[in-house]
Amino acid sequence: MGALADLRVLDLTQVLAGPYCTMLLADMGADVVKIERPGGDLIRSNPPYAEDPESEAYGGYFQSVNRGKRSLELDLRTDEDRDAFRSLVERADVVVENFKMGTMEQFDCGYETLREHNPQLIYSSIRGFGDPRTGETERQGQPSFDLIAQALGGVMEITGQEDGPPTKVGPGVGDLFTAALNAVGILAAVHHRERTGEGQYVDTAMYDAMISLCERTVYQYSCDGDSPTRRGNSHPTLFPYDAFETADGYAVVAAFSDGHWQTLCEAMERPELAADYPDAASRLANRDHLRGEIADWTRQHETDAVVDLLDGRVPAAPIQTTADIFEDPHVHARDMLADVSQPGVDAEMTVAGSPIKMTETMPEPRGRAPRLDEHRAELLEDQQSGGDPRPAESDD
Repeated sequence: MGALADLRVLDLTQVLAGPYCTMLLADMGADVVKIERPGGDLIRSNPPYAEDPESEAYGGYFQSVNRGKRSLELDLRTDEDRDAFRSLVERADVVVENFKMGTMEQFDCGYETLREHNPQLIYSSIRGFGDPRTGETERQGQPSFDLIAQALGGVMEITGQEDGPPTKVGPGVGDLFTAALNAVGILAAVHHRERTGEGQYVDTAMYDAMISLCERTVYQYSCDGDSPTRRGNSHPTLFPYDAFETADGYAVVAAFSDGHWQTLCEAMERPELAADYPDAASRLANRDHLRGEIADWTRQHETDAVVDLLDGRVPAAPIQTTADIFEDPHVHARDMLADVSQPGVDAEMTVAGSPIKMTETMPEPRGRAPRLDEHRAELLEDQQSGGDPRPAESDD
């Protein structure tokens, strides 16, 4: 039983941000019911597949962020399905949606309406620009994706090489960081309800989340009036803190403290550098010269040799590929790769494990993602009979 085993979540989200948020809750034991529109989540058919796209129920994208959930296909435009949804709301704890602003109101299923059916309901939305209930702006109602959020929130302006164009961060942080913050907001609202009996609306905007993610740029601009921009892999106030080319790849070195700097100079057999640049201010003032000295040293050694020479005394690491990650003993010891069955073929797919670790109620992927409408009978029939429509034990 997970820490959230008593929590029922109705998940109307699709694509990435919303499903990742509710996936975090499912990994911690929440009963997450994925309410899917006719035809299902837009990313059900997205590749890659384990073996046979024609046979498999969905691809890796859907599997990764919808594992451990149950599926119910409903058309909220119809009276019958709208009534079924409201009936589920009456015994739910949380509703999460990431529709365009006003969509749920068009279905007569907005927060104010659903709260009449369940006064203690926690209703959460993830949108590009938030909801008017928590702060109205002219951007609300505009479509948004990860790329838009990264562009507006300052992520792209500070990402990339100094002489290169603004660059999107590889992972969809506009979606994923927003999702993680939304999960925190939901759990805070659950805690508030336990103390007061009061439900509430939780709202997380992608644009807002990216400003929070770029918190360093906010205080920098506040202090000196200059807009931070791209610095490659370096840091504006710490040195050395960068990626360096080696004989066979790249390694990162973070030796900005005085002690780490001295140890790095010892490993480089350059004690005069430690003596000439003994403090952070002198190293920052001469960063271009010192970067060249370190780069000359790293290029003489293979990546593993650089890391071994620093021997855990200085923060350093190779830049790994995903193949390297799959081979790393740390990753396996921490259960950060999880195998789940792939319906339609006799195969499994590996997805990222839960980074949240707990000693008594360890979060983990709780089975594969659902087939579309797979749990209709157990959800709606139990609902009609007055039973508790909790998930039955899965056979895969």
